[in-house]
Amino acid sequence: MISQRAGTTALRRVAGTPNAFFTANVARLGLAQSLSTTQTRPVATQKITAEDQHSILAKQRLNRPVSPHLAIYDKQQTWFGGSIWMRITGSAFSGSLYLFATAYLAAPLFGWHLESASLAASFGALPPAVKGGLKFLAAWPFTFHFLNGIRHLLFDMAIGLRRQTIVKTGWYIWGASFVGGLYLAFFL
Repeated sequence: MISQRAGTTALRRVAGTPNAFFTANVARLGLAQSLSTTQTRPVATQKITAEDQHSILAKQRLNRPVSPHLAIYDKQQTWFGGSIWMRITGSAFSGSLYLFATAYLAAPLFGWHLESASLAASFGALPPAVKGGLKFLAAWPFTFHFLNGIRHLLFDMAIGLRRQTIVKTGWYIWGASFVGGLYLAFFL
């Protein structure tokens, strides 16, 4: 890069101050004007009003392409394939973490009992069906997010990117996460 700049600089100096022999021959041939080193801009600017600026911008926006929405994509790849559910489960986990952390910090101010012992005692007092359902509501998104995360890591390594493979693995992830959620909720 430095040698290229040095060569360009040397060429500009020679073109800017040529010797007498070069100047006489170039002037005689009428090529002196085309070898000029000064730059010219054939563009002029003009002042316009704010309304004109907005109208020009509005015209430019009409020519821009519109971003596609999720509705144009295949439902098996976006909704059922796990792409959107990966975001939903991740957002649900992070949102519930922030919600519980805020409630835990505010609990002493409002007289709430969110200590581990009181939470375990209140959960233990629930009927077994309700306990299993609540555990499944926490276990299924966890297993889905975990398994689909592995699938997305494989996608990052360019493994399984054919359309048929994406659809098949999407259904496998749904089934495996459902079975894994049931296992974690009722057998662990």
